[in-house]
Amino acid sequence: MEKRVFALGCLLAALAVGLGAFGAHGLSGLLDARGSELYRTAIQYLMLHAVGVMLAAVGGGRLAQSAAALFCLGSVLFCGSLMALALHAPGWFGAVAPLGGASFLVGWLVLAFSALRSGR
Repeated sequence: MEKRVFALGCLLAALAVGLGAFGAHGLSGLLDARGSELYRTAIQYLMLHAVGVMLAAVGGGRLAQSAAALFCLGSVLFCGSLMALALHAPGWFGAVAPLGGASFLVGWLVLAFSALRSGR
């Protein structure tokens, strides 16, 4: 197991919990219905991919580490852009989300390929 990658996944999960609590309490009343939905989606994807980073750490190896890096990149691009949009950032942030989504998708495919190649 890659301890640093696993720890990174744990930190991302903690970040998801903290940002989720901030959204529920600190942003209540500031977000409209669309903003709340965008923010909630960002938090869900952040937590899901934090777990993905932890899974990649358990798998070990270069391919699994690449998958973890793709999950982290996707978290920044996808989750970050959705949170920015929720907070009324310029509309061009919406064009960033698909890049993060593609990063997530490729990360899962790389992790699957890693699992098949590992022989474990």
